[in-house]
Parts: sequence; C-alpha cells; structure tokens
Amino acid sequence: MPLKNPICESKPFDLNNDAAYEAWRTDKLKDYPDEAGQLIVEIDDPRHLTQAEREALLERCDKANMAIYTSRSGDDPDKLIPATLGAQLGLRHLDRNMGADDDGITSLQVVDDQWRTHYIPYTNRPIHWHTDGYYNSLDRQIHALLLHCVSPAAEGGENALLDHEIAYIRLRDQNPVYIRALMAPDAMTIPANVDNGKVIRPARTGPVFSVTHDGRLHMRYTARTRSIEWKDNPQTRAAVKALERLLASDDPFIYRLTLQPGWGLVSNNVLHDRSGFNNDSAHTRLLYRLRYFDRIN
Repeated sequence: MPLKNPICESKPFDLNNDAAYEAWRTDKLKDYPDEAGQLIVEIDDPRHLTQAEREALLERCDKANMAIYTSRSGDDPDKLIPATLGAQLGLRHLDRNMGADDDGITSLQVVDDQWRTHYIPYTNRPIHWHTDGYYNSLDRQIHALLLHCVSPAAEGGENALLDHEIAYIRLRDQNPVYIRALMAPDAMTIPANVDNGKVIRPARTGPVFSVTHDGRLHMRYTARTRSIEWKDNPQTRAAVKALERLLASDDPFIYRLTLQPGWGLVSNNVLHDRSGFNNDSAHTRLLYRLRYFDRIN
C-alpha cells in the first residue's frame, strides 16, 4: 500500500481548514533558522557530495526551502560544478530559457553588446523581489533555482532571500483574504513581450500562490511596477500592498548575504532580490543560474 502524503491529507493551504494550517504552521516555525549562517553547509567538492553533505543540504531545504553552500571550487568557471551538484539533489530538468547558454545554464554578468542589455539581470542595476520564471506558462513553472558564484563584484551584489512559505504565513496571519486574493487564477498577468512588433512571449495570467499536485506551496511573483497587471479589485490591491510591506520590512526571516567564489544557493525558488553592484578591473561579477522544473528531492 503506498504511503499517504501528510501534506495532501491535511491540506494546510485550504483556507477552510484552519486546524490543518495551524498544525503545519507550528511545525514550519519550530526551530526555523533565524539567521543566514544557519543555512550554510560547508562542502569539499560540489561534484562529489558526501552523504553527510547531501543530507545537510536537503535538511535545510526541507525546513527553509533553501540552503547556502561554501566549497573549495573557488573561481573555477566549470559549469559542471553547479550542474552536477544540482543533479545530486534530484534537479535534472533545466528550463532552457531565452537568456540561457546552449547548455541551459545562464551566465549572469554585465553584457554591453548583446540583446541582453535590455534585461536587468545582465546589468549592474538592482533587481527587485521576485521568484524566477514568474512569466512562464503555468505548465512550465520553475520549482527550483540554483545560483553558483564564480566571481563577486568589487562592491554590492548582495542577495536578500525569503522562504515563500514564510511569506504565506505572514500574510495569512494578517488576513486570510490576502491569500484568497493571491490564489485567484487571474491575480497576476505578465503582459506579452513584444520586440519590434514580434511577440517573443504571449501574456501570461495566473495566481501568485498555488498548490502543486503533490500538495506543495508554489509562488510566482515580481515586485516590478512595469510589465505587470494586477487584478483590479480592492482585495488584490490590499494583498499586494501587504506583501510589499513584508518585503520592505526587517522581518527576521529575511536573510541577506553576498555569495563568494565557490559559494552557491540551492532553493525551491524562494523569493529573492539583488542589490546593485560595481565591477572593477580585478573583480567582475559572474554567477551561474540554473532554473529547474524539478523541486529539490
């Protein structure tokens, strides 16, 4: 007989089931990391995790939907470093998005002479809060994100991180109406991406919070004020403002850190942002970004 999924059985994200939510919330917040250092796992070779290293990464992802690793790989630019690490965590199906290289891995760096200059991730400007792939179709959502640092900037480039399940708790505790509004199937629309009259990507409409087929909470969100259309009703507007206030707050579960050479983030596509940065002749920021349709297993 197959094992029952306790999350599916208890339905903690059902707004009509407060008992299930309270039980899940209590378990979620028990021993939750209260600073970024508790997310860090020191590993030797990301391409060959020991059992203890792998379990430590999975343990943190199970609790906080993310983990930070430090390693001895330093500024080695081999893309197999993050790709092999991801595979050891069950991540194999890459989103080969428009910005990715031929291998499906995106090189995040300042680019001056390509079409990428029109997109903020390839500049040194700040990137506001978002989850990756929020503009993807609903059947191609990004469930895991891996960032690997080869070289940091001379200054800046700090990431802020917030577990989307914590965001859900904060909003539901304030007012369950916020969650109801953000789970509406037409809560957020990303308009079509049109370049010189050519539609590169059609408009995409969907919820902010949703529940996957196996009962996990998923989030698609961007704090952008341009290229986004929110459902025009008071409940949605109030929910978006509440989320914006949370992301601008000093909530203790918002972590901040700057990845160093050989460091990386593995996550179930948590909320994140990036501060602006400056390069110099000795320090040019290069991170690899891997987006997956899988969830960390």
